[in-house]
Amino acid sequence: MDDDPRQWENIAVNDKDIHKIVLSYLVHNCFKDTMESFVSSAGIEQSADHLEDMEKRKRIFHSALDGDALKAIELTHDFAPDLLENNKDLHFDLLSLHFAELICSRKCTEALGFAQMKLTPFGKMQKYVEKIEDFMSLLAYEEPEKSPMFRLLSLEYRQHVADNLNKAILAHANLPKYSAVERLIQQATVVRQSLNQEFGKDGNQLFSLKDFLDRGYNAIYSSLILFKAPGACISSTHSFPIVGFQLVLV
Repeated sequence: MDDDPRQWENIAVNDKDIHKIVLSYLVHNCFKDTMESFVSSAGIEQSADHLEDMEKRKRIFHSALDGDALKAIELTHDFAPDLLENNKDLHFDLLSLHFAELICSRKCTEALGFAQMKLTPFGKMQKYVEKIEDFMSLLAYEEPEKSPMFRLLSLEYRQHVADNLNKAILAHANLPKYSAVERLIQQATVVRQSLNQEFGKDGNQLFSLKDFLDRGYNAIYSSLILFKAPGACISSTHSFPIVGFQLVLV
C-alpha cells in the first residue's frame, strides 16, 4: 500500500538531498559567496566551470536589476550570443528597461530618440504595440513616477525582467529554469490543497502556503529565543546557524 500523503512527518529525509536542494537554490540565484561557504561546510564538490558560469550570470542579473540594461544585453551577447535574437520578448523587456531608466533620469530627449531607434521596430508585431504605447506615455508626465504607468519604473519591474533573463540563460544552458526548492514548494502546495479539498469537507480552513511558512518561521524564532542557540543572532535581520554556515533571512 502506498504511503498516506497525510503522514508526511513519518517520511525520512536524506541530508544529502537537503544539501542538493539548498545548493540548487543558491546556484540558481547566483548567491556565489554563500554557496562557497555552504559547499565548504557540507563537503560538496563544485566544478570550476560551474562557478565561472554562475559568476557571469550574477553580473548579468545584477546589471539588469540595477537598471543597466545595455550592459546586461552586452554581457548576455558575450555569454549566450543567440539568446536575445531568439527571444524577442526578453530583448524588448531589456530595451524598455533602459528606456525607463532614461525617463527616471529625466533624459526625455534621449529617451525619445532611443525609443524611435530601438523600440519602434517592435511595433511591426501587434503584441508589442500596447507595450510601446505604455512606455511612450511616460514622456507626457513631468513626474512619471506618479503616472498610471509608474510600475514600469519600479524596482519590481526590474526584478521581473532580471528574473526572466536569469531563467532564459539557465534554459539556454540546458539547466532548470526553476530551483529545486521552488518546484518542491509548487508541488507541496498543489498536494496540500488537493488533500484539503478531499479530506477537509468538515469545514477546515483552506491550506495557505504563507500561513504554513509563517508558522514554521515563528517556531524556529521562538526556539532560538527559548534555548538561546549558539550562533543565533536575534535582531531585525535574523541569522540562523545551519550546517556550519549562516543563513540570513531578511
